Amino acid sequence: VVGLFYLVFFTVLVILCAICYKGLMLSIDLKRPTYILEDSLIGTSPGLGFRPISDDINQGSLVWYNTSNSSDVKTWKKRIDKFLDVYVNSSLLPTRGKNQRFCTNIQPVSVKTVCAFDVTGWGDCSPGGNYGYDNSTPCFFIKLNKIYGWVPSYYNGNKPLPLDMPPNIRDKIKSTNFSNLNVVWVSCQGQNPADREMIGDIKYYPTHHGFLGYYFPFTNTPGYLSPLVAVQFSSSKKNVIINVECRAWAENIRYSGRTQNREGSVHFAFMIDI
Repeated sequence: VVGLFYLVFFTVLVILCAICYKGLMLSIDLKRPTYILEDSLIGTSPGLGFRPISDDINQGSLVWYNTSNSSDVKTWKKRIDKFLDVYVNSSLLPTRGKNQRFCTNIQPVSVKTVCAFDVTGWGDCSPGGNYGYDNSTPCFFIKLNKIYGWVPSYYNGNKPLPLDMPPNIRDKIKSTNFSNLNVVWVSCQGQNPADREMIGDIKYYPTHHGFLGYYFPFTNTPGYLSPLVAVQFSSSKKNVIINVECRAWAENIRYSGRTQNREGSVHFAFMIDI
């Protein structure tokens, strides 16, 4: 009798759990978060990320290598190659690239398609080479963290530009045709005064200095690729650590450079031994 009681009890318990689980799964949208933007923990102000990153957790955000050491160069090249694989080979995407389209400001993305992202024609930062690591001019790749449904509010000349916006970005905005100003601009500089003296010239790819507006909003469409900006440090000082801060510019991106609560920016460092 006792055995029969427990058999019935656990059978009913399993059935109730199955019903609850089924009800929960029916109420969840696997493509869209339940809480987004202001209602979510992520919030409404995206941060930045960068690649390459060391596999050694103790190295943190430092990229340290010897330009004359072919093994060092090969290691960092492999990390970047792996990161860019899905950009170079669309067959690696969930949709195998079948819903990718090359977008323009006139022809943005539709509901079921995503904008392709071309990483060729970026000089030393293009796939196929060593990304500048073999000649002491390393490339880094900056991306904007994805927030479901977020749409940038652009600095497009309609309102006064921030006083702390770098002159090269301000000049870019003033010299760009209004129809091409839907851009989340990106700037990089040495984090501290000493770093700024040592960092040298910085090249940006693509030349529009940012993330084009037709890549937003992110809606979890299969095959979506985050837009990238490549930055190349072409004349930095050698044998010394240089700290870099890159920042995204849009009216609805908050900025904080604090180490423990960074917003709208990313920090990394590099040291090139020769």
